Amino acid sequence: MPEAKALDRMRELIQHTGYYPDLVADTVETALAQEPIEASLVHQETTFDGDEVRRHVTVVVLTPTRLLVSHTDDTAEPGQAPVATSSTEAVALDRITGVVLTRVVNDPARHRSADLPSEVTLSVAWGAVGRVDMEPAGCSDPECEADHGYTGTFTADDLSLRISVTADGTEPVRRALDFAAALSAATVRGPR
Repeated sequence: MPEAKALDRMRELIQHTGYYPDLVADTVETALAQEPIEASLVHQETTFDGDEVRRHVTVVVLTPTRLLVSHTDDTAEPGQAPVATSSTEAVALDRITGVVLTRVVNDPARHRSADLPSEVTLSVAWGAVGRVDMEPAGCSDPECEADHGYTGTFTADDLSLRISVTADGTEPVRRALDFAAALSAATVRGPR
């Protein structure tokens, strides 16, 4: 039964993070609504904020009809009991407008097709969150003092995961590449 195997593998990867694995798995499995898993990706990110260590786990699951994105974070204040917030978002596959996979390759002249990149960034857009970067506009005349308004760029910023061999290891990078390929294929075929 491939569905059970995919669910067991996702649970194993969640357990491996060591970060409230039962909470993370419960959150994802509730959102699954018993749909089969076609692919999944689990990514733990630890950040340091002054003397505090904050952990964040993202689980991304591809089903036949949806992309599920789950985030679990530390939210405790210093001196307080630990608190975690765990949420999911379900996105219909036909809402996904972009899947971008950026590869960083050291010494590209020696790269062979079977070699792993040193890091990958997987970005997925569906229009829920965007970022606008604005700056004053100008012209090429160095003497001009006119107000030219503003110029800017809008970037879809729904999900972005950076996974590197140095920080995460080779297997997480390989899993990210496999997940990106499965998600790209799903967006081409659309929901079943």
